[in-house]
Parts: sequence; C-alpha cells; structure tokens
Amino acid sequence: MALGLGHPARESEYIGAALPRFADAPASCYSRLVKADNILDSLFLEGGFSPQNFQDLFYPISVAALVFLVATIVLYNVQTRRLHRHPPLVALQEWLFWTGLSVFGLLLVYAIFKFYFIFVLLTLLIGIGTMIWIRFYRFPPLIAAYNRVLRREQYLSQKRYATPEATIRSKGKARPKAKKKR
Repeated sequence: MALGLGHPARESEYIGAALPRFADAPASCYSRLVKADNILDSLFLEGGFSPQNFQDLFYPISVAALVFLVATIVLYNVQTRRLHRHPPLVALQEWLFWTGLSVFGLLLVYAIFKFYFIFVLLTLLIGIGTMIWIRFYRFPPLIAAYNRVLRREQYLSQKRYATPEATIRSKGKARPKAKKKR
C-alpha cells in the first residue's frame, strides 16, 4: 500500500504507524503521513508547505497569520491615533506594524505558493524574535528618556503656575487711541 508520497509502505517508517486504524476512518487519512527518517526531510518536502504535507500545521498557521495581520493593521491605526502626541510611542507602533505586516504577509505568501517549510519556520523565528527585540530592548530606553522629558516639562509648568499671581495678567500700558478718520 502506497501512502501517497511515492514510496513503498513500511509501517515503521511513517509517523503515526503505531496509531490504531479504525474501520470507519477513510484510507485518505493515512495516505498523507510524513516520513520520519530524518527531521530535515520534513523541512524540504516535495509539495512544500501545503495541507497535504502538513495537515496539522497548515491551517492553524495560515489562519493565525491572517488574524494577526488584520490585528496588526487595526492596532496600528487605533494606537497611532490615540498616541499621536507622543513620537516615541508612535515610532514603536510603526516598527511593530511593519514587522508584523512583513512576517504575517510572508507566511500567507508561503502558504499560497507552497514554499518549503524551512522558510516558514525561519520567518516565524526571526519575525517573533524581531518583535520581542523591538518591544523589550529597542524602545524601552527611548520611552524612558521621553518620560523624563515629559516629567521635567510638567514640573516646570507646575512651578510656573504655583502662585495665583502667575495666572493673572498684569495691566499693561494703555494703548493710544487711534485717530478717527473724517
């Protein structure tokens, strides 16, 4: 019995060979099992990243990429409108937006055009690593410096208006009255 990969079937070579076969299960369920000779073979399967080769990973990764892509776009639009007066926070959102757009967009392209799984795996690892670096290493010092500037400005404005006289305008010289034209 061939398992759909063009190889003769030897039960011990395939993942899931120890699973019990049910009489009512269709034969096609067992025809797409991934060969377990070498883990590197699964990264470069002939059909690429497709539902036939990665039936348990393809749809969750593809749907998650689409959901995260939409969430990235929505969060970017909401956060930049909300934080438009704070340049470092807007810059953080832009960095996360472009990283998310490229990573999740590439994952969708890989799913559509059936790239090798190694590309999917590398894109996920590098993209998630980049997002973690942006959020927890690149921008916290910039945000802390910006917060110090905001605190300094707030302190100076409180000091300026600490006395009630500072809020009352002083009477200036009376302006000369304009001559009337006849």
